Amino acid sequence: MQLQVTNSPFNENQIELLNRLLPSLTETQQIWLSGYITGLHRPAAAGSGVLQAIPAAAENAGVLTADSQPAASREVTVLFGSQTGNCQRLAGTLSLKLEEQGFQVTLASMNSFKPNGLKKIENLLLLVSTHGEGEPPDNARSFHEFLYSKRAPELGNLRFSVLALGDTSYEFFCQTGKDFDQRLEELGGQRLSPRVDCDLDYNEPVAQWFESVLGALNGRSDAHVIASEVVQAAEAAESMESPYSRNNPFKAEVLENLNLNGRGSDRETRHLELSLEGSNLQFEPGDLLGVYPENHPELVNSIIEALGYNPDEIVPVNKKGEEGTLREALLKHYEITALSKAVMKQAGQISSASGLHELLASGHEQELKEYIRGRDLLDLVQDFSPWEVSASTFVGILRKLPARLYSIASSYKANPDEVHLTVRAVRYHAHGRERYGVCSIYCAERVQPGDTLPIYIQHNQNFKLPSNPDVPVIMIGPGTGVAPFRSFLEEREELGAQGKTWLFFGDRHFVTDFLYQKEWQRMLKDGVLTKLDVAFSRDADEKVYVQHRILEKSRELYEWLQEGAHIYICGDKKNMAHDVHAALVTVIQQEGGISPEEAEAYLENMQQQQRYQRDVY
Repeated sequence: MQLQVTNSPFNENQIELLNRLLPSLTETQQIWLSGYITGLHRPAAAGSGVLQAIPAAAENAGVLTADSQPAASREVTVLFGSQTGNCQRLAGTLSLKLEEQGFQVTLASMNSFKPNGLKKIENLLLLVSTHGEGEPPDNARSFHEFLYSKRAPELGNLRFSVLALGDTSYEFFCQTGKDFDQRLEELGGQRLSPRVDCDLDYNEPVAQWFESVLGALNGRSDAHVIASEVVQAAEAAESMESPYSRNNPFKAEVLENLNLNGRGSDRETRHLELSLEGSNLQFEPGDLLGVYPENHPELVNSIIEALGYNPDEIVPVNKKGEEGTLREALLKHYEITALSKAVMKQAGQISSASGLHELLASGHEQELKEYIRGRDLLDLVQDFSPWEVSASTFVGILRKLPARLYSIASSYKANPDEVHLTVRAVRYHAHGRERYGVCSIYCAERVQPGDTLPIYIQHNQNFKLPSNPDVPVIMIGPGTGVAPFRSFLEEREELGAQGKTWLFFGDRHFVTDFLYQKEWQRMLKDGVLTKLDVAFSRDADEKVYVQHRILEKSRELYEWLQEGAHIYICGDKKNMAHDVHAALVTVIQQEGGISPEEAEAYLENMQQQQRYQRDVY
């Protein structure tokens, strides 16, 4: 929307300058500028106006007020639990800003913090994501278990606040943050400020949480400005030396798009090579690539037809007030392939359909859960028509189309100014029609060499090669889980690393599904890869998986562990990662002659030493 003299308090010269400046600003710059202007006129009482993603009456109980708050301590402990690095980056940037404000800050991951020290802490800030179906990330599990154990101390002197990151498409949205918030209160702690729950598009609520926390800690009138600076700095840290980031993606040219599976396979796995030339984007093995996809055009057309809207009608495409056609909005800007409780509840507010209201009524939680599973926006539109609202009102219930994160499958040292991906096409049948993975089918069917993909690098410090290249490495990655290990091995080859390497790979069929087979064979021949064990589950009467190969090589694997080897697991969290973990416990128990509990403690200790790392999803 263009500013005019008639619709604003500015004169013509100011209007001209603003209309030239505002469209060029990134979302981060807009937030910073908003905070700066607000800070100029903000009263001394900071901390008001925080986004409360939780019921005020229930969750504000125990929040310290200005009258009840004791003399503020200048010592702050910041703990993070992070699977892919978002909370870790935010925690690091927050700590630096707190130190600039004169606070003495202790920053630590939850698994490296000694929980018995909690009773000595006065100010505690927790930043934690939720992994999978309501589970803590790997580096928060032991801390979570401690708080819910009988060993947890009374925390009557503790002031705390929780920032929870999550994804509303999952049933247990921000559950880990909710757990910590509730448990700290049960142990006697008082909230510095209310917990804030963030969806994938988290910049604004994160800034508001920082503002509330900073206001509670020191009562500064410029807390809003400082909070905006924190988010901006975290964004800059994410993008390192490049101007491109999650909120300002780089349009990378597609150089190659190949199918890795052989003829006759019932799977399709794409190998994509993208150019980073001109971006200044760099990465390390273990980092992730965020890709912004487009929704399937057929699904978009079907939704518009079912709604009876004009595809060329102008609607908002984001919270910044930018506009575009309805078709463009559904194609590029909004999530339409997954339903959530949040979307269903907002739909209920604009629908007169009795069936939808009944589904959302109290006592129907299980029915709502069953309905959401495997359905998309087209199902909602068709099942609860008619929709007697404007197109702009309808898109207002939808959330932003999130990027999809993929493990990077290449080494920057081996392939300068390129990044490679391994993407399996997702197709399945549910509720009477064919369904598609948004990004995987976009890459498999509609992206050709010469096209561009909007991408950004997400650095992941929780999945990194050992700093000593001579340390042995064990990599377990069935299917597309092998992607980061291609990056690992390319990197080790470039560095001339002398440490032993052992890869466990699995898929369905040897002939058609042995991803990167020639590369592994070449690396074996050249000594880059020391050992390779494979499991093809459909090539024999009895299914064989990577965990079976691990158990078969029990003695040798344990010897590698005793030599200081690092273990890495990448792939499916629900089944594979659980089964592999159980196999490792069995190996350590049997070969070490210890109990199952001691074997679990052995792995926990490896994790604290960063010798046991997982990138599971």
